[in-house]
Amino acid sequence: MRRTSITLESDPSRGMPALGGKVPAVFCDAVRVEAAGCTFLYISGKVALDKQNRLVGRTMREQTQQVLENIKAVLDHEGGTLDDIVRVRVYVTQLDAESLKDIHEVRSRYFTQGRYPASTLVRVDQLVRDGGLIEIDADAVLPAR
Repeated sequence: MRRTSITLESDPSRGMPALGGKVPAVFCDAVRVEAAGCTFLYISGKVALDKQNRLVGRTMREQTQQVLENIKAVLDHEGGTLDDIVRVRVYVTQLDAESLKDIHEVRSRYFTQGRYPASTLVRVDQLVRDGGLIEIDADAVLPAR
């Protein structure tokens, strides 16, 4: 078994104002574990940040799309697809009928019917980014290379 930490971000503080650009964020984008016959990819929670670490969107729909694009970028980097995701954990700061509908409408454009991941959805008081409405982490199983 081989373990590799995957970091796509060049800013060690990941643009978090609380870290002041001096203290590194002590996590990576994903951890890749290669085992016999497959690779496990554990993707850290993603929020709706663009490549300049700016929050994208003000609605649940916009932020969900950006979060899934960020997860897709990690998978693309590691040779996987969204169909390789087996589990997601979704954290939201607002949960009402409209938000739930928006989240699932966006997810339906990213995940293939019949290959949906197991999923947990939890409402929380706050995310690490002010204005963040949703954070998703994911686990994927990639076929052996």
